[in-house]
Amino acid sequence: MHSPCLREASQACYGCCLNPFPGLPESRAATSQIPRSAAASRYEFEVCTASSLCPNFQFTNHESLPSSEESFSYFIKVYPQYSQTDQADKIRAQEYYHLSLSKHVCLDYIGHGLFSYSQLESQCPGSPAASSSSSPPPPPPPPVRSVTLEAPFFDVSYKSVNLNSQILYGGEESEFESNIRKRIMAFMNISEADYTMVLSANQSSASKLLAESYPFQSYQNLLTVYDYQSEAVEVMIESSKKRGANVMSANFSWPNLSIQSEKLRKKIANKSKHKKKGLFVFPLQSRVTGSRYSYLWMSLAQENGWHVLLDASALGAKDMETLGLSLFNPDFLICSFFKVFGENPSGFCCLFIRKSSASVLKDSTTATSIGIVNLVPGSEPTRIPESSAISSIETRKKSKEFPAQGSFSGPISIQQRRDETTLDLHKTEGINRKQKTVSFSEIEEVIETSFESASSIINNTRQSKNPKIECRSLDHADSLGLILISSRTRNLINWLVNALMSLQHPHSENGIPAVKIYGPKIMFDRGPAVAFNVFDWKGEKIDPVLVQKLADRNNISLSIGFLQHIWFSDKHEEEKEKQLETRTSEAEEPVSSKKRDKFHSGISVVTAALGFLTNFEDIYRLWAFVSRFLDADFLEKEKWRYKALNQKTIEI
Repeated sequence: MHSPCLREASQACYGCCLNPFPGLPESRAATSQIPRSAAASRYEFEVCTASSLCPNFQFTNHESLPSSEESFSYFIKVYPQYSQTDQADKIRAQEYYHLSLSKHVCLDYIGHGLFSYSQLESQCPGSPAASSSSSPPPPPPPPVRSVTLEAPFFDVSYKSVNLNSQILYGGEESEFESNIRKRIMAFMNISEADYTMVLSANQSSASKLLAESYPFQSYQNLLTVYDYQSEAVEVMIESSKKRGANVMSANFSWPNLSIQSEKLRKKIANKSKHKKKGLFVFPLQSRVTGSRYSYLWMSLAQENGWHVLLDASALGAKDMETLGLSLFNPDFLICSFFKVFGENPSGFCCLFIRKSSASVLKDSTTATSIGIVNLVPGSEPTRIPESSAISSIETRKKSKEFPAQGSFSGPISIQQRRDETTLDLHKTEGINRKQKTVSFSEIEEVIETSFESASSIINNTRQSKNPKIECRSLDHADSLGLILISSRTRNLINWLVNALMSLQHPHSENGIPAVKIYGPKIMFDRGPAVAFNVFDWKGEKIDPVLVQKLADRNNISLSIGFLQHIWFSDKHEEEKEKQLETRTSEAEEPVSSKKRDKFHSGISVVTAALGFLTNFEDIYRLWAFVSRFLDADFLEKEKWRYKALNQKTIEI
């Protein structure tokens, strides 16, 4: 008798993508022509994953979970090849030791890291360990007479220039910036002869730059393929609509959230008289659900007269090596980079423009102040008088009202955090969810702007530095390689999905699962991200913001996403009423179906993203944390625990 996990594995395995093997021509990728050994190996992988929690398939009590050591012993038996990735563990121990010292699980970073923590320590000894983008800030240090302001590695300098002018003339580029640009293009496997790289403050700025310069008057359509609400895409949509664009989106079928292929093909092929179709914005995988999409959508769009913007932000560290740019030649490509994993999520976004497509972009008077930046060597750590820093410190305190719940490189939900001595635990039905969807880079801009007075002091004391800089995190990814990283993250994400699905509330007649996975489940060819929600013993959804806050208290950093463009067939009509909620510009509260706007209805979810530095202990700790919701009194216990710590009591 097959386990429920195994049945879900079989159902999730096939039919999720237009092409089950991204990168291969469709004729070769058809299931009927796949070599039996390949299909068999994938099925065997899914069967093994479903049995990786032996001897139990289901857990109804968090205390019944096997220990981390015991779980790892089962894990390594099911995935023996994982032991071959121990080089990643050695790199983590040597270069990112702050993760172990702080016991912090970072599952909220999207994009690519540039530097290692050991590099940060060498530049700024005594840096606080592991200040994640969504973790509570460390306790303030004792009062001092002076304040140290540090800007390690590089600073971002904004410049007012037209995107078209930047592409044509480039402007001044320091040796420092040139070295970073060449290193990034080599890492991304992008030829300098074919593409121009423009640095932007963040992904939203890059998207708006392109939207403001793209000739939507002639190429009238904007077609996007995102199963989640992306702040950067929303910015692009808003700008393009103002310039007369017809905005369309792909739809995703419930329950596996696969692309509705026929509908998307019709939108791409669009039998209009105009040969100039517009801009096709396409991610190779979803950064929220981990769904992967076929490269062939790009080819189909290009064959039908579309310009293609490839969003590579959610790709793994070496996934660009699987994309033959010479075969697909996207006109534009976007990707984000941050400084240090688990410590400093600030960074920048890269917009790559194919030189042969640059002529299509037009001059824009509004695109000169959107966010093109230069990189300059970071200043040396500077001591300034306390009196000069008071206003900056006060501003820093205010900036904590905008904590980042995910990496800077994409859309995240921001819940304004109250005083750190208060645990804001409300019931899902009554929680005040006034949120703002912004990217972490936008928050960084606010913070950076607020430090102008302090920055001027730093600039006055800036010392010249060697323009050569070592991007050690990129070097680490290169040393591990595509095969090792892909194998490692594939094993970890599938084990995590299976482990989460094994949690079931006790004493429930119909076996109410504690966790629901959205998108692909156990699947060989899925991305290293998972979207899920936690449900109580009554089957009612626990608010994702609440789950995230409690995870924060357990030193686990998660993100929040909002799934959208979901299509329900007639047989799932009842589920549609239960699953969908609506977001508005001011709040995120469920409303009646009659008032739902199809572009804002969706499902809020918790999402976790894995990288090459993620290890088994990280995903085990997430599983163990979620299992605590099997205790019907867990939330009530949290309330009394904080009351016992003399903290303010909040009603649950």
